[in-house]
Amino acid sequence: MTYTYEQAVIEFDPVMGIEVHVELNTATKMFCGCANEFGAEPNTRVCPVCLGLPGSMPVPNEKAIESAIRLGLALGCKVRDSSRFARKNYFYPDLAKNYQISQYDEPTNYDGELEVVLNDGSSVMIGIERAHMEEDAGKNTHVGGTGGIQGSDYSLVDYNRGGVPLVEIVTKPIEGMGERAAEVARAYVATIRDMVRALGISDGRMEQGSVRADINLSLRPRAEDQASVPFGKRSETKNVNSLRAIEAAIHYEAARQAELLAAGEAVVQETRHWHEDTKSTTSGRSKEEAEDYRYFPEPDMLPVEPDPAWVEELRATIPEHPAKRRARLQDEWGFTDLEMRDVVNADAVALIESTIAEGASSQGARKWWMGELARIANERQSTLEELEVTPADVAELESLIDAGTINDTLARQALAGALAGEGSPASVVKSRGLEVVSDDSALEDAVDTALAAQPDVLQKIQDGKVQAAGAIVGAVMKATRGQADAGRVREIILARAGVEG
Repeated sequence: MTYTYEQAVIEFDPVMGIEVHVELNTATKMFCGCANEFGAEPNTRVCPVCLGLPGSMPVPNEKAIESAIRLGLALGCKVRDSSRFARKNYFYPDLAKNYQISQYDEPTNYDGELEVVLNDGSSVMIGIERAHMEEDAGKNTHVGGTGGIQGSDYSLVDYNRGGVPLVEIVTKPIEGMGERAAEVARAYVATIRDMVRALGISDGRMEQGSVRADINLSLRPRAEDQASVPFGKRSETKNVNSLRAIEAAIHYEAARQAELLAAGEAVVQETRHWHEDTKSTTSGRSKEEAEDYRYFPEPDMLPVEPDPAWVEELRATIPEHPAKRRARLQDEWGFTDLEMRDVVNADAVALIESTIAEGASSQGARKWWMGELARIANERQSTLEELEVTPADVAELESLIDAGTINDTLARQALAGALAGEGSPASVVKSRGLEVVSDDSALEDAVDTALAAQPDVLQKIQDGKVQAAGAIVGAVMKATRGQADAGRVREIILARAGVEG
């Protein structure tokens, strides 16, 4: 493409609509008793109800309804006195019964507003159209080719996810963001993810699909009276499941649509698939309108009519807004604005909070998550959460350093062992023999050997060039594979030179 995102948003006004799907962490599925469990063997968590077999009857999950209402309240939504489920009819292989039980014209939560704080501290208000309950579909796996349905050798369907309770959060049109559109979209989805974690209703793991977003984007010409310019045709990029991908998908789609419009061509209203490897989208299918789904009320279920007193009880359980929580934690931890921004961008707030709860200092937790672990995650092109190390491991690592058992160099080796599956940092230190050598006789022997190899250094130290001791410290550390106590080694060297430290 010849257009860039920056050019596109200068010439055109982007308008977004974001649909965030949140999988709830209930013990069972939305309308049956099957276990709601990620990663089980394919097609082992299914029954006649979630497969939609004839004669099966759905029964709403009370815990899922509670979680959905709590989320709606956190989003500033109104809660409808009486809402109902509907059948959304369409055919796709991962939808066993050829319809999805969802909510249509009477969603439980509607008309909300969410404050989203951006990296520079400014905030925008995002209008929420609705936050409705529905069930998830199964999962298709396309084998062969590039992993997409085109060119694959065959496809497999796993219905374990079919029937898992979802809340779909639909924004009102997001206008006027200009060049910050992609940043706003990322911050909005990150806020939703942080919110559902704080509520305890979902693990929020985007890489597992617990939170995923559909990004609707259209462009319209810029004008003095922008409100009078109608929206353009929109594309809907489906199932984007990382914060980086949300930004990248909007960058790509804005540039693609701008190039079409500048050439006098039409934008097709369609769904599109995001490809992480190429950072691009490809056409999926023409985008359906609501009437194409032939919605009608679900005949096998009564309306959802929550007791107003119960709703008020649930309102009292809503945690603080994620942005306010971050500001509070920053103050408690003593992080600078830049340090906190880096932590937020690395999606490490919860990890650092948990590490501190396990006994680590705030600076120690930040040092390891944002330093060595961030480096490893970057090398692996993974997230920090995907690393095989826990907050408890990091806290244990710091405690070993504080106790003088290991130094930073040895700590990195212990961390590597923990990541390799060798056990906790303490067990790795023990099995690899990584403890710091602090026995004076062993250190004195190592210092004497190093001084004998570099006799001129001793004279330099005696002549007042104390910094020359660093060469001997380095030689001792190398000889002891980094296990010497560097501070004690320096003391011994200065003692040998007859110089006070």
